[in-house]
Amino acid sequence: MVLTRKKIAMVMAEFLGTATLTTIVLAVAHSNVGIPYFISLAVGLTLAALVLTFGAVSGAHLNPAVTIGLWSLRRVKAVPAAVYVAAQLLGGWSAYWLYTYFANRRWDNSGDFEGRILVAEAAGAMVFAMGWAAVMYQKYKGLKAAFAVGASLTLGLLVASIAGVAAGIVSGGIVNPAVALGTHSWVWGTYVLGPVLGAIIGFNLYALLFASTESLKDDLKIKK
Repeated sequence: MVLTRKKIAMVMAEFLGTATLTTIVLAVAHSNVGIPYFISLAVGLTLAALVLTFGAVSGAHLNPAVTIGLWSLRRVKAVPAAVYVAAQLLGGWSAYWLYTYFANRRWDNSGDFEGRILVAEAAGAMVFAMGWAAVMYQKYKGLKAAFAVGASLTLGLLVASIAGVAAGIVSGGIVNPAVALGTHSWVWGTYVLGPVLGAIIGFNLYALLFASTESLKDDLKIKK
């Protein structure tokens, strides 16, 4: 019973956390101050609060790209990772319908494949993933972990947004496939594939170059 309750809590934490994150993105993006810098800060602060709330329950991935990146390091097994990703996508989808209910309007899925957006999303997700990896390998806890993860997301979103602007594309960074689903920006080749590739590169690059020998021993224990 205890194990069942714990597993349900973990899945619900990912669902509710991702839904909250998506709702904030929708609310700020459709407000009069929906500029990339403000959105990045608002979303980063929201994630920091969610890490404090759900970090001890599920790890507060709240992003399919993060879960897949951790799976690539074998920090998460395949079945739990698939369940997490499903819960996150459902959270993003639910947030859209809740927001449209309150806003009394709907939005069509927008966006086409654009190689430069793919690269911008991958770059932003890589920065975010490296910050996430630093928290994991350096074993940050509590406020320190929440601040580091939230700040990393803010920085990652800014990188993705600035890269897009530099490429002449009017497109804010998302770096989260579940949020892309919830904001109706679901494009496989950009807002889905980009963050996933960036997260895999970011996590593995940090593990390869920056993680301490002691923390890498923990990886070997987990893999066994």
